[in-house]
Amino acid sequence: MAEMTPREKYVLKRKLEELKACKGRHTELISLYIPPNKQIFDVNAYLKNEYSQSQNIKSKTTMKNVLSAIESIMSRLKQFKRPPENGLVFFVGHKSVGSDKTEMVAYVIEPSTPITTFLYRCDSLFYTEPLEQMFIEKEIFGLLLLDRRECTVGILKGNRVELLKYMTSQVPGKHGRGGQSQRRFERLTEIAAHEWFVKCGDKASEIFQAEEGIKGIFVGGPGPTKQYFVDENYLHYEVQDKIMDTFDTGYTDEYGLKELVSAASETMSELKVSKEKKVMKRFLKEVKKTEGSLAVYGEQHVRKALEMGVVDTLILSENLRKYRVKLKCPSCEHSESLTISEEELKDFAPPVCSKCSNSSPMAIEIKLDLIDELSDLAEKTGCKAELISIGSEEGDSLYSAFNGIAGILRYPVDI
Repeated sequence: MAEMTPREKYVLKRKLEELKACKGRHTELISLYIPPNKQIFDVNAYLKNEYSQSQNIKSKTTMKNVLSAIESIMSRLKQFKRPPENGLVFFVGHKSVGSDKTEMVAYVIEPSTPITTFLYRCDSLFYTEPLEQMFIEKEIFGLLLLDRRECTVGILKGNRVELLKYMTSQVPGKHGRGGQSQRRFERLTEIAAHEWFVKCGDKASEIFQAEEGIKGIFVGGPGPTKQYFVDENYLHYEVQDKIMDTFDTGYTDEYGLKELVSAASETMSELKVSKEKKVMKRFLKEVKKTEGSLAVYGEQHVRKALEMGVVDTLILSENLRKYRVKLKCPSCEHSESLTISEEELKDFAPPVCSKCSNSSPMAIEIKLDLIDELSDLAEKTGCKAELISIGSEEGDSLYSAFNGIAGILRYPVDI
């Protein structure tokens, strides 16, 4: 089964955000999951039974809203002779919009991963957990840092680094005295170090064996200790077999986890974080140039470069929550476009037309997610669009320093 593209993941993620924001006054929101092997006839029969049962709801308003939601689903089902290859998901109902008012919402989603179980739920919230499971990164890597003083166990999921366990040892440091006392102390130190490595190996093995789907394990730390640990097989053999490589790091604490990922990403091109790092590294290199820079950033400049067709790579933060809104005057049909944030859109009052004397406000004609709008513009000019996740150093930098919108030009140009 083909994995979702970054764009598909983003679209689904935004839909899920909208769905989770919907709240019914009562149990007026219906979630329906239809697996690909379920007959449409059987689904309709089930809904007819639910329709009959719902007529017994005591609250007339709730009953009316639930019945209309079921009717809406049955009407939409008529468009399908059979479920799509991965099944079908309906989210239909009346969400609360304040002041004791409700608004009908309806979403139909064809998932990229097959639905496995038929499920009908009527609640005050939409049931989105099965779709959220699709965002669990398929590529998971174990991270292990250690020396004689510290041990840190973490995990890399997509581009997210998680600390799972941090331990410190009681292995003594260097001993200054000579003779038999020094040799005895060195033997005790080696025994303590061995016991420490056993403890680290047992704990790391326990953690990694409990984590499903680990593709490989990276081991890091300063000096030769990490290689000795690996060579002496302190890890469980099943975990040992997943070690992909060892890397030198200056730290063995939580900061060292990011250092280890950074070191590993240089050689592991299949890592998502490596791809993001590579794109951002190329962009930042251009930013630093004083002459002939190919970097462009800020919505206005990037948009102009896209319209000129000179952008090679469009770089967008997945954390952008903005819309491109097209306004149209009802009198003279003059139109204007502007970008506003998700928060601003909630209380947005369209201005009056600047081209005619009409005092009535302009109307919103089109509202597009900014990432979708810019990505479509990029596609028309043969430009690659890269979505950079938030949570990584590169993603945070793009969002905070460049407002989440940047690009790399095909050739230097004044914009």
